[in-house]
Amino acid sequence: MGAANRQIARGAVFSPVSAPAGEIATLGWFVLGVAAAIFLVVFGLLLYSVVRFRARASDEPREPAQLYGSNQIEFAWTAVPVLIVSVLVLTTIRTIYDVQAAKEPPGALHIRVIGHQWWWEFQYPDLGIVTANELHIPLSDSAHPTPTWLRLESADVAHSFWVPRLAGKTDLIPNKINTMWIAPHQTGTYLGQCAEFCGTQHAMMLLRVIVEPRPVFDQWVAAQRLRVPSQSVEPHGRQVFESNACVSCHAVRGTSAHGTYGPDLTHLMSRQTLGSGVALNTPEHLKIWVDDPGRMKPGVLMPAMNLSEKDLDELIAWMVTLK
Repeated sequence: MGAANRQIARGAVFSPVSAPAGEIATLGWFVLGVAAAIFLVVFGLLLYSVVRFRARASDEPREPAQLYGSNQIEFAWTAVPVLIVSVLVLTTIRTIYDVQAAKEPPGALHIRVIGHQWWWEFQYPDLGIVTANELHIPLSDSAHPTPTWLRLESADVAHSFWVPRLAGKTDLIPNKINTMWIAPHQTGTYLGQCAEFCGTQHAMMLLRVIVEPRPVFDQWVAAQRLRVPSQSVEPHGRQVFESNACVSCHAVRGTSAHGTYGPDLTHLMSRQTLGSGVALNTPEHLKIWVDDPGRMKPGVLMPAMNLSEKDLDELIAWMVTLK
C-alpha cells in the first residue's frame, strides 16, 4: 500500500468513502442547505425590517399603524413550514430505506461485532478468525460491489458502533441483534468510536477499520490463520502466561489459553494499538499494560498482574512474538 493508503483518515461525516455514509452525507448537505436558505430568508427579512422601519429624527413621536389579522400571512407561515418539514421527512425516510433495506449481494463478507467494556471483538465466522479493536475489510469494487455485513451484539451494556466516513452509527443492545453494512471505495485506516455512553472508559473505546485491496486483505487473512510460535520460542515466558490468570480471560491458539472474557491475543502484535486505542502497540507500552493496565486506562476491568520483574520481562518477550 502507498503512503496515501496508509494514512489515518479521521472522522468526517461530510467526506464519505462508503456507500451508506455517502447516502447520509447527501442527506446532511440537503438539510444543511434547507436550513441555510431559511436562515438567509429570515435574516434578510429581519435586516430589511430594521433598516426600513428604523426611527428617524424627522419622525413624529406616535404609535405606528396597527394591523389586526391577515389571512394571507397566516396561511403562508403555516403552509411553508409544513411543506419544508414534509420534504425533509420524506427525504430522510428515503435515505433510511436506501441504507437499511439494501439487499445483501453474493460474496458479502460477514463479521460479528461484539461490544465489551471497553473494547471491540471482531469474529469472521466464514474465515475462522477472531481479533480485537481493529477491523480489517476488503475494498469494495464499484463495478461489482462486495460489501461487508456486520452483525452487532453487546456482551454487557449498550454500546454504539460508529465510523463516520463509512456509515452511520448503529447501537449494540444487550439481548438484541442489529445489523449494518459498509462498502468502502477507498483504502485507508478509518477511526471510529463507541457513540453510546457505556461507563468509565467510554471515551477510550476506540476502533480502527483498515480497508485494504482484496489481495492485501487475503494476505492478512492468511497470516491471522497461522498458529503462534512453537514452545521453543521464549518457553519460560509462555509458561508464565499459561500459569497465571491470563488464560482465564484470553485465548492464544496453540496454547492452553481459551478464555473469551478478554481479547484473543493470538496475533496481538499485528495490531497497531493496545487497550482499544489507548496507546501504540510497542513492547514498552505492552509491558506497562500487562504490569498495571489501570496506569493507562483507569477503571479498566483487567487487573494488575503483580508479576516479578523477571517474569514480566520474559512474559513480554514471549508476547511480542505473537504476530
